[in-house]
Amino acid sequence: MSGIIGKKTGMTSIFDADGKSIPCTVIEAGPCVVTQVRTIEKDGYEAIQLGYDEKNMKHTTKALRGHFEKAKTNPQRILREFTRFEVPRKFGDIVSVDVFVEGEYIDVIGISKGKGFQGVVKRHGFHGVGDATHGQHNRLRAPGSLGASSYPSRVFKGMRMGGRMGNQRTIMINLQVLKIDTEKNLLVVKGSVPGPKGAYVIVERWK
Repeated sequence: MSGIIGKKTGMTSIFDADGKSIPCTVIEAGPCVVTQVRTIEKDGYEAIQLGYDEKNMKHTTKALRGHFEKAKTNPQRILREFTRFEVPRKFGDIVSVDVFVEGEYIDVIGISKGKGFQGVVKRHGFHGVGDATHGQHNRLRAPGSLGASSYPSRVFKGMRMGGRMGNQRTIMINLQVLKIDTEKNLLVVKGSVPGPKGAYVIVERWK
């Protein structure tokens, strides 16, 4: 599982050979710096830790300052671990968008947009009463009955009800890489990616 940390830039569309418009998402992928190398001898597993998006030194704790000084790099805002890189990496190495190739399929992980507290119609697709006659003036978007009375005398866990919607870790699998711009570190993938513009995302390749 090799990958990279990036930032969602926005959406656009490109045209294929047949003139068909393909919706796609533009991701600013990297460059990321290797801030730690995990080994089986010391940590029990092999992985590398990548850092992305430099931040101010005064906003970094003393413990993390030493962590970044060991890697001889500036403080990074986002840290994530990745395994099974094809090429061995060491402290301070730069991982850029060229780890991917056009045409391959990747997974993108991000935090979905938060929509606050929502009712059952928007959150779960309930249809509501659907008819305002016979005195149903305030029941159009209500959930309706939740369960029996004497048994079980409670509401089962997992019942679809109103609640907080969105703001969850979401993964989009098998998105095709349509275009790569190594000069601007841009990755164009087919389809949508969770999160708003400017949101951090994790781009992974599973092999």
